[in-house]
Amino acid sequence: MSNENSQKKDNKQEIATYLKGVRTEWGKVSWPTKKQVLVETVVVLVVVIFFTLVVYCMDIIFKALLGLIK
Repeated sequence: MSNENSQKKDNKQEIATYLKGVRTEWGKVSWPTKKQVLVETVVVLVVVIFFTLVVYCMDIIFKALLGLIK
């Protein structure tokens, strides 16, 4: 019974130590500014749209080329 209580205390101590470490690391995080998030979001959208158009154009070209084969 004593061993079980000791183990529970050890677990609680380990959890408390872990959470203190999380709090410390959380303070070290460098959060992006609102402007940075907006700019990077726009860049991602532009890249996605560009590659979507490239794949779409390739699809049209291949359909046309395969349409020539009879």
